[in-house]
Parts: sequence; structure tokens; C-alpha cells
Amino acid sequence: MKKYSNSRSAFFNCRFLLGFVLFSAGFVLALMSLTARSPLSAQSPTGEANGNKFGSSYRNDVSPPLRELPPWSEADRKEEHEANENPKIPHRHKDEADTVVQNRHSASSSTLNAVAPNLAAALSNFDGIPFPGVGCNCAPPDTNGAIGKTQYVQIVNEGYQVFDKTTGNSVLGPNSISSIWTGFGGACETGGNGDPVILYDHLADRWVVTQFAKATSNGPITDECVAVSTTADATGSYYRYGFHLGSNFYDYPHLSVWPDGYYMSMNVFNSSGTSYLGPQAFAFDRSKMIAGLPASFVSPVGPLGGSVDPFLPADLDGPTLPPGGAPATFVGFPGQSTNPNYTTYHFHADFATPANSTFTTFANPPAAGYTSLCPTTRACVPQAGVTSSSYLDGIGDRLMFRLAYRNFGDHESVVGNYTVSANGVAGVRWFELRNVTAGPVAVYQESTYQPDSIWRWMGSAAMDGQGNIAIGFSASSTGIKPQIRYAARLATDPLNTLGQGEAHLYDGTGSQSGTGNRWGDYSALVIDPVDDATFWYTNEYYASNASFNWRTRIGSFKVASASPTPTPTPTPTPTPTPAPDFTLAITPSSVTLNRGGGTASYTVTITPSGTFSSSVTLSISGLPSGASGTFTPNPATQSSALKVTVASSVSKGTYTFTVTGTGGSPTKTHTAAAKLVKNQKP
Repeated sequence: MKKYSNSRSAFFNCRFLLGFVLFSAGFVLALMSLTARSPLSAQSPTGEANGNKFGSSYRNDVSPPLRELPPWSEADRKEEHEANENPKIPHRHKDEADTVVQNRHSASSSTLNAVAPNLAAALSNFDGIPFPGVGCNCAPPDTNGAIGKTQYVQIVNEGYQVFDKTTGNSVLGPNSISSIWTGFGGACETGGNGDPVILYDHLADRWVVTQFAKATSNGPITDECVAVSTTADATGSYYRYGFHLGSNFYDYPHLSVWPDGYYMSMNVFNSSGTSYLGPQAFAFDRSKMIAGLPASFVSPVGPLGGSVDPFLPADLDGPTLPPGGAPATFVGFPGQSTNPNYTTYHFHADFATPANSTFTTFANPPAAGYTSLCPTTRACVPQAGVTSSSYLDGIGDRLMFRLAYRNFGDHESVVGNYTVSANGVAGVRWFELRNVTAGPVAVYQESTYQPDSIWRWMGSAAMDGQGNIAIGFSASSTGIKPQIRYAARLATDPLNTLGQGEAHLYDGTGSQSGTGNRWGDYSALVIDPVDDATFWYTNEYYASNASFNWRTRIGSFKVASASPTPTPTPTPTPTPTPAPDFTLAITPSSVTLNRGGGTASYTVTITPSGTFSSSVTLSISGLPSGASGTFTPNPATQSSALKVTVASSVSKGTYTFTVTGTGGSPTKTHTAAAKLVKNQKP
């Protein structure tokens, strides 16, 4: 199996370090010179050195408040279609006996169907976004969501909605994800294609919205669009970024929050989507993005190879940060044909000197044997009331979203899940790894939850501040229509069991037909940052037998009655939000006209920082007699075209002029200079 290793990283360091010193310095200076709203282009400035690829956003700016954007127009509705492609990963796994099956509902149950009474019913339970998902008349919805201090945000293909987390009432939406990029231009505004993820960055009290995009209607997915809220209000304005990742087809983006960056995994295929090239890791400069500044990304050069299984980045939960300087951790799906394991990778991203970044294999803790689910077909999970041609895709070839990380001080835990076949039905294989950043990495516990003949899949796992674990998932069979359920364990339950049994969040009353057998590509279980004890889960269901008519549900629950009392730890110092302000820049820096005079064209770019959103009034001084300048528009919020008209009578020479911009409250004034050259050539 091909993978990045410590020896390979050392090889790259030796081979490229000498030649990269000067190049690296030049690249850093170039990044520093970028304005916050750079000219829109087809690609980001990129480079490669020392085993790393790096680049900058090709554009970034500040959106209007989402609550002020016009509602989505029904005229933009597309025809019913299957959502973005989700090519299957090549199957290599060799089936083995599953020695960790939990074939009863709880450790104390003496019969298969005796559900433990310990698990409480949902605290809140309400409908989320329904088909058609606003901007996408498609299936599946790829349902996920995030919880903040006062709001819950749900996102699907291709819409989002903001809810009051106390009442469940809608605060904003549903609206299209692409509307967030209104006025941004390029692929993010016109080519948004779904696979969305919403995160709540509890360290900075911000929301992170992402989806991938294509630059041309018939081309591959090549771009990732990321928006970070400027405040804790999900309905407010966002810092917007467009990143061009390359020319391959970048599929299944999943992001995470880590103190030094936003990390992302991708399953990469060739541009036609017919050949799996391996997973690829990316890191985005979080400190710049929460401040609205030009941001860069770092990635190991290219995908890791078609023999490497997909992975996910660890997503930080809880108030305690990882150990100082700890690398971002990625964990791989155990799909190897021999010695399947939870390959654990370490990603040290250095945004100041990208060539110093490293992506290495840190550990290979073994996974228990299992039998693959649906290895050759997308139609294997049964539903009541439909034929086998409408059975559902179990997506048994990768880890399911999220990979949840938590630091307890005396140990670190990462929990995740995937779907396997157990005793002829789909079961949720969940696992807890410990000490993933410092080692030794170990499988603390794992189990396949298959308590009866119901098929369970599309899981999502999380852990609360007391170490209790919950799993949300879909459930179906030939006798029931797809349902949304959850199961859990207390930290004190016997290892390798979901000892608190199972509860129903919502029982669907319909089955899905058609839609390419797709049933979501992921769901999301997250933990409330306020009490660190309440789980929030969202997934899909059908209200009646139909195709392209899914519904979604949102619910919350607790595993333990008491709130956790974690050991006091230093509160991370939040990155300060810059005071509202702006800067000016003029491009090009100089324009030359011949003796007949004419018009010199410049662009004045206004770069906001902090929460600055005011118009800026522009004026010009320093032009020679016989020359005058006009701005279109004026006042301006982002950029203005400057036309300098020069009469033939203006004498030969080089003239430096100054543009002054004034705006905001309190008033801010800034200047920028450029040159006008007049010569005597005809």
C-alpha cells in the first residue's frame, strides 16, 4: 500500500530544501502582497516544493449579511436529477470473521429485542429542510448540521437553514448555498455543486460553510468554496474564499476544525471520475480566514495513490485543546486486503514556509475483521414496499462523517464509524482510538452494532464531555421504511458495547425509489458547545413512497442526565477580530501614454478588514495640468475603475498621483499611489 511515511518525507526534505530556500522566500513575499479581494482568475497562485503543494485563494471578500440577501428564486429550479457524483472506491478488502459484533441491544439484555430503558427520548425533534433542497432539485440531500451557542444550522444539497436551537423555529431560510457567494463571481457563485459541510468553530465562535464547485458546466469538480462567518450570528456576513485545488475530480470533501487550521480530506479521481487516484489532505490557514485576510492552503503533492484508502481529519470537540503543537490527525478506513488497520496520519501545516509542512504515517493500529457491505453494487439495503431495484447504497467503502476528537487531559480520544455486513444485514462498526497525536496510538474499543435483523447504516459518532458515546444512523429492512435512530453507551458501560440501548428519533412513513439508489452520503452527530453534553443529530427520511421527495429531521438528546464537569483547562485565547477598517491598492502601478495623450485605465481595490462594510468615497490628486480622473462607481465598496484622461498638451514626464479613500464610522482615510508616464513617441 502506497502512503506517505517519515522516510519519504525525509527524502523530500533532502532533495528539495536547498533549491527551495530562495523560491520559498519569494512565494511568501508574493502572498504578503496579495490584496484581500484579489482579481478573479481561473486558478489560485500555486507552487510545489519539498513534497508539498501550496497556493492562495484566488479571491476573498466579505459577503452582505445573509439575512439581507434576496430569497432564492423558484425560476432557478433544475430538473430532477441525481446529486453530484460519488464514485465508489475500489474494493480490496478480504472478508474476515467479525469478532466484535454486539448482537443484542444492550449488555444487560437477555433477548435480542429487549431494548434497554436507559436511553432517553429526544429533547427536541423537528423537521429540517425538505426536498427539493432549494437550489438542487436532486437526491440525495447529504444532510449535515452544526450547533452553536444559540443557533442550529442545517445544510443539504444545495441549501441551508438557520434555526433557533431553543424553539426549533426557523430564523433564516431555507436558501441556496450558492446565494452566500452572490457577487463573488466565478465557480463559487455559478458552479456550486453540493457535497456541503457546515461546521461550528467553537474556539472562535464562528460558522464555516463549504461546498465544492466546478469552473465549467461539463468539467470536473476542481474548486472548494469556504465561507467563515464574521460573527457568532449565522445569518450575518461571511468572509468568502475560493480555492482552486487542481485539475483532477476532487470528491467527497470533509472538513474539520483544529487550532492551527481548517483541515480537509478529499477522495480524488481523474478528471473524468473513472479512476481512483487516492485520498488527499488539505490545510487552510484558519487564523487568516477568521480575520478575513487573504488565505493560503497546503497539501501533500497530489493524491496518495489508488491503493490508499480514504481518510477523515479529526474534528475538535470540547474546551480542552490538543497538546501544544500537536499535529492535525487523519485516520484511514481499514479497507486493506491484508492487515487492515486504522492508518493514522500526522499533518504539520506550515503556512509561513509551506515547504516545511509534513504529512506522515504515524501509526497502524489493527482493526478487527469484518465483512464488506455492498462491495459490488449500490443497491443492497432493503426498504419496505419497494422492489430490490430501489434498494439503497450502504456506502461501505469509507469512514462516515465525523471523526470526533476530544482531549481529556490524561488521554485523547477519537471516535468514528463505518458500515459493515454482519450476520446478513448492515451494521454500524464504531471505534475509539486513543492518544492519536503523541502515541502510542491504540484501539481502545470497537464494536459492530447489529442487535437484530434491521439494517443500520449512514452512521455518525460523537463523544460528550464525560466520555459517553452516541451513534446516530439510518435503519431499514424489508419490513420497515427508513427510520432515524440513535444508540449510546456510558463511559462506565462494559467496553465494546453500546450499553444504553437504542431510541427512535423519527420513523419515516415512506420508502425511496429511483434516484440511482443513493441515500445520502453522510449525516452528522455533533455536541452542544454550551453544556458539552447534548447531542444534536440530523438525517433524512421519506414521508411517502416516492422518488426525489426526501425530508430531513433534526433532534437533540442526552446520554447522561447530568452535565459534565470537565477538569478546568486554560481557555484558548480567541483570535482578536480586527477593528473595522480598509486599505486601498491600485493596479497596474504605472501606465504609459504616447504624446497624443488618451485614457489611462487603473483599478482601485478596496480591501475591508474586521467588520468594515461601508462605502468608500474616492478622490484623486497629483495629476498634471491637462489631466483629470473619474471613478466608476464612486462611492465604491469593493473596487472602482479609474480612468485618467490626458490631453496631448501634457508635457513629457513621469507623474505620481494619489488616490484617497474615505469611509466608515468613525471615518477612516487611506491613500494609494500610482504613476502616469507621458512620452514623446508617436
